Amino acid sequence: MRSLDPSMDTAVVSLIDARLDALAEEGVQVLWAVESGSRAWGFPSPDSDYDCRFLYRRPVEDYLSLWPARDVIETPLDAVLDVNGWDLAKALRLLERGNATLVEWLRSPLVYRGDLTFRDALLDLADTVVELSTLRRHHLHVARSNWPSNLDDASLKKLFYALRPALTLRWLRLHGSPTPPMDLPTLVGEGDLPHQAVRVVDELVTLKGRTRELGRGPVPSSVVALVLDELDRAEELLAAAGPPVDPAPRRAVIDAFFREAVLAQPARR
Repeated sequence: MRSLDPSMDTAVVSLIDARLDALAEEGVQVLWAVESGSRAWGFPSPDSDYDCRFLYRRPVEDYLSLWPARDVIETPLDAVLDVNGWDLAKALRLLERGNATLVEWLRSPLVYRGDLTFRDALLDLADTVVELSTLRRHHLHVARSNWPSNLDDASLKKLFYALRPALTLRWLRLHGSPTPPMDLPTLVGEGDLPHQAVRVVDELVTLKGRTRELGRGPVPSSVVALVLDELDRAEELLAAAGPPVDPAPRRAVIDAFFREAVLAQPARR
């Protein structure tokens, strides 16, 4: 599968493809590779860099070694490219803990390459094993951490980093699934937002797409009302949530997924 936006720099995309191709020299197979930064979130600036994230699988024998390889691959970081990824085993251990980042990678609208059957199976697994309360806690923390302390003179660029998790909380509340969309436009489209809030968000996204720096200013009242309401609702839902469930059943399901995924490849000759 490949799904990229025409606005993406083709030269940069070619560099990312080359780095992904080179991973074969390390004996790994890329299962899923996506864009994960502001471009995939739906509010890039003209000077936004490229953040490629990928999941990979090693040969069966590597998972049987007494001296396992690192479960992260990091390629050289520069001013334009940030390309790194997780071993499937690491990704699944994080999924068991409800890792929101992994779920986002699976829902990225910008895909460099990947096995759609694998992605869909991993999304189904996430729907089965990830607890909503874990995701709520994550997105609530991110939104609270980035919410401006001075609403009359706020960093409008940073506002996006509170708005997106707040809209994710709204999506979780409305849809009840632990696999929310990654990008802001889809969160808005599927979030049943008031018309005024939709208009203001669209205006902010358009402005950010034209300028390198949004500057500072007052947070629009419709956005304030929307975000604070969702954060309060999330707090209430978390307070009403029951105790954590026994992890053993979900770990058994994840183990079975891992064994099947690792064994579904030819053994190294």
